[in-house]
Amino acid sequence: MKAMLGAIAGLCLGLGLLPVLAEAKPVTDCPLRDAPFSIRSPIIDILLSPAAKALAEQSVPEIYTSLPPHFFSTQTPTFASILTMEAVARRERLPADRMARLDAALRMLPVGAADRRARCARYDDDRPAFTLPKGQPRLLLFEKITGFRDGPSVEAARAAFQAMAQRKGWALVVTDKGGAINRATLGRFDAVIWNNVSGDVLTLRQRAALKGFVERGGGFVAMHGSAGDPSTFWDWYVDGLIGARFAGHPMKPQFQDAKVVIEARDHPIAAGLPADWVMNDEWYSFTNNPRAGGAHILATLDERSYAPGADLTMGDHPIAWTRCVGKGRMFYAAIGHRPETYADPHYGAMLDNAVGWATTRKGAC
Repeated sequence: MKAMLGAIAGLCLGLGLLPVLAEAKPVTDCPLRDAPFSIRSPIIDILLSPAAKALAEQSVPEIYTSLPPHFFSTQTPTFASILTMEAVARRERLPADRMARLDAALRMLPVGAADRRARCARYDDDRPAFTLPKGQPRLLLFEKITGFRDGPSVEAARAAFQAMAQRKGWALVVTDKGGAINRATLGRFDAVIWNNVSGDVLTLRQRAALKGFVERGGGFVAMHGSAGDPSTFWDWYVDGLIGARFAGHPMKPQFQDAKVVIEARDHPIAAGLPADWVMNDEWYSFTNNPRAGGAHILATLDERSYAPGADLTMGDHPIAWTRCVGKGRMFYAAIGHRPETYADPHYGAMLDNAVGWATTRKGAC
């Protein structure tokens, strides 16, 4: 049986169906490795330290009962990697003076070697050696997730892009390894597609590689959960690349019909799309309007068509936009929690057009 499985694996590798992984290296450059404990730390880093966890449980025990138990798992993917004590305390309206005392006490704790190892364990430097199929453009569909992973939406998006690639003759490969984000590997691709990526997933060197790739002219396409974390730990990603920070989404009900309105009718990404259409999804709001940061808004939500709630009303409510980042192009659409959205012909056409636009290096962005 082992021989048969080995033969099958060898055949798949020969056909380029499986990536070959170079020998994994220990990860030592995770972004928060040396950061002091604080109420702004990812909750997972507090839970991984017996001393920090005990201090938090003693100081603010209600934090641990305010959310479902699975939010506090230390096994990734987990909400604990995209939440902070500060964010939960703000949600629960806990007294600021108690949180300030907890913050001061946490900062007094030493960060030891065991803490550094635990913090870096959710990152990887596993480098796939891809055999790219023939076709253009060359696309890397990236799926490493340490925060919230909604399996059905990730799988539906992957299937949609794979179907597009087959139909359009794109060369597309898939990975959930952060180690794929290095300059040499990225140099083989025209664009990276962030498939509902949640959590801080890249080491410092990997962050620099992605930033350099985009700024030198690479394309970046992302959808829904790729800008849906309540707490983030990489300012360039949310402010310099995406251009907006997540505020929340309605919960009563979570999924609603809403009208998507195409604003930039003459943009290549809008080609073939109607002036508006109604979809059912989980609708994001943002703390800042990406329009104010220079984004080119492609589509907005008509807030009269659904009930965002007073805290999430934006008025001018962008839902899909592009940005020029150095010489590169960024597209983001906050659509895509429900798997059915990826079968919607209008949204499918938008994503198809977005890949074509993001990988075009001719003309102005």
